Amino acid sequence: MSLNYKLQISNYKRGFILIKTLLRKNFVNVQRGFTLIELLVVISIIGVVMGLSFFGLQGARESARDARRKSDLELIRSGLELYRSDCNQYPASLNDPLIGDDSVPSCTTTNVYIEDVPDDPNNPVRTYRYYSNGTVYSICASLEEGVGSVSCGGSDNCGETCNYKVENP
Repeated sequence: MSLNYKLQISNYKRGFILIKTLLRKNFVNVQRGFTLIELLVVISIIGVVMGLSFFGLQGARESARDARRKSDLELIRSGLELYRSDCNQYPASLNDPLIGDDSVPSCTTTNVYIEDVPDDPNNPVRTYRYYSNGTVYSICASLEEGVGSVSCGGSDNCGETCNYKVENP
């Protein structure tokens, strides 16, 4: 079959179908998909990116836990100041929940100052340490990105060395 014959028949309906069929044959032989090498290269690149992001996000997780620790200590501080304004002293220990002790009429056991005393995000590995003699208090925590050491009621053990401290103003 010559090229002229294909073009000549293409004007007719039957010829159009013949040309369409010949073109379709050429497209069937085209390979589709990816080669094994291409797939391995893409998988390797994805693996490297995931590995780098894992180590990059580890520092962000530590910073987030440290921010939560600081926020928790400020929440405890607020509850302790409310307790002191009603009871005229700081509690000897942090109970869960922190409620009044009926020591004075304004400090009733129905007063809830902290409903759920927060724990360290890595509890029981790390904990918050509380100390009070009734007139002053200190709360300590061990920050993952902190340095140094602070004492909280004579001890610097917060599961690990305490390095962040909140005291009464």
